[in-house]
Amino acid sequence: MRIVILGALALTLASAFLLYGSNYDTRLLEARVQAQEREIEEARGDIAVLKAERAHLGRPDRIEPLARAQGLAPATERQLASGPNEALARVLPGKDGANSQAGAQAGKGN
Repeated sequence: MRIVILGALALTLASAFLLYGSNYDTRLLEARVQAQEREIEEARGDIAVLKAERAHLGRPDRIEPLARAQGLAPATERQLASGPNEALARVLPGKDGANSQAGAQAGKGN
């Protein structure tokens, strides 16, 4: 009978230590999770501020006076291509002759 009581006492003490260790580990993990949640909320707040700043800085009524002060103007119809073929014809040398002449003149400089 005495051996059974000593065994139960040892088992009780061992389980108490194991439970204490588990409780301690759980509290550490909970503190880490709470810290990460705070960091996530802080990052979400920062993202919201950055989005608001981007929206403010990208407003056309804010950009237009700054662009005009630097000498920039809106694109004219002459600067815009009506389709992809026209845009390629302007960029690639070949068909229209103007680009091929410019390329030939550049080659003469060698």
